[in-house]
Amino acid sequence: MEIKLYVKEDFSGLPELLKEEKEVYLVYDRNVAWAAERVRALCALQGAMAVDASEAAKSLDTVTAICRFLLEAGADRKALVLALGGGITTDMAGFAACIYKRGVRFATLPTTLLAQVDAGIGGKTGVNLDGYKNILGVIRQPEFIYVAGNTLETLPDREYRSGVAEMLKSFIISDAPHYRRALELLRSGARADAELIRAAAMIKCGVVERDEFETGERRVLNLGHTVGHAVEWWQTVSDAPQRYSHGEAVAIGTIQAARLSEALGVCRRGLAAQLEADFAAVGLPTACPVPASAMREAIARDKKADGGSVHFVLIRDIGKVEVRLMPVDTIIQLLETANI
Repeated sequence: MEIKLYVKEDFSGLPELLKEEKEVYLVYDRNVAWAAERVRALCALQGAMAVDASEAAKSLDTVTAICRFLLEAGADRKALVLALGGGITTDMAGFAACIYKRGVRFATLPTTLLAQVDAGIGGKTGVNLDGYKNILGVIRQPEFIYVAGNTLETLPDREYRSGVAEMLKSFIISDAPHYRRALELLRSGARADAELIRAAAMIKCGVVERDEFETGERRVLNLGHTVGHAVEWWQTVSDAPQRYSHGEAVAIGTIQAARLSEALGVCRRGLAAQLEADFAAVGLPTACPVPASAMREAIARDKKADGGSVHFVLIRDIGKVEVRLMPVDTIIQLLETANI
């Protein structure tokens, strides 16, 4: 299985990829309507639908609405659905494509940094249920992923930093040189360039190609996500004033993973402090707001939990990680020991 990834300056290369397509439908985040208009101007579409891209809207109701749009537009089994937007949009539109008429093809056009380096890659589609993220969904690869760099020009700073968290996470997994380069560039106030975006995206592409259905290596991509998902869940059930985006929650989770790794003796002393300083320097949060009692419940209910245990990603060093199956209670005890 090969993932087709295209990293371009704009959408000018899209018509060539669609030249053989007879039925193309666009589902896009209404916040990037300007990008949808550019796609419309370049490509022959049979229909387009705007969706609200929020965690509240990431539901079966929205997926049903997308399927109804395709049905009413007359989309058949040969249709191609273009998902234009961030990770929420690509997740929902991809899931709708997977279940409409038992599956039609889709392609992703990620417009946020987070989606370009992570959420729009890998074939995971799905929606939330009762506050639990992505609890419903399937894994199915898109026809292609097309990254247009100019879509980041209007991305708000905070949303951009969410993508930075996933980019740094990818480099911590297997690319120390690009981690250092990213920090140098981001600390200067500049934004990530095409080289960094491509490098981070290719890390995920490579892992997914080798382990599409997360039976082994793909679990490394969950670095920071065990605690990160707990932070996101905690926000739905508490009155905590601070609200974190997915990327910010992953940043918090990555630092906690580093501290837990130190507590286990997996990495050198001081690595967690180094990563914490690095993340803070580029504007990412690092302190975990979730109390231990709530953390236990959140991790135990995570969709990746397996019989009371979780495959937790530990950091050996920048560029090296390992996955260890650990009881949830052990994770909580170690987090408390590490004063997280």
